[in-house]
Amino acid sequence: MSDEKKHVDQEEIFSQTMRAGRRTYFFDVRETKAGDYYLTITESKKFSNDDGSFYFKKHKIYLYKEDFEEFRNKLDNATKYVIDEKGEEVISERHQKDYVKPTQKEESPSDDIEDSNPDKFTDLNFDDI
Repeated sequence: MSDEKKHVDQEEIFSQTMRAGRRTYFFDVRETKAGDYYLTITESKKFSNDDGSFYFKKHKIYLYKEDFEEFRNKLDNATKYVIDEKGEEVISERHQKDYVKPTQKEESPSDDIEDSNPDKFTDLNFDDI
């Protein structure tokens, strides 16, 4: 068996994918040189370039069998804490369907402060000058 074929076989031991908006998570079981299994968890996030093309940034975690139980316990504890403290309802700006972002006027307590937003402009008609 060639090294390339062996490498492909190792990549296909077991794999699951989870899509979450612009992110995709991959849970892949791989094999060590000694023949034991380990888990890789990969987060892949899609980004767009100015020209409309896109690229992905990936972050990977390697998790070995001897750490599975503690990792699972810590993950369970952390996710339970979040749900216990904040509930299951999503309340972030990006994910909440009925979220309304405050306007700049609502955020600024003073109306007499000049707006320094460079993207905001006044349409001028130079014929009037």
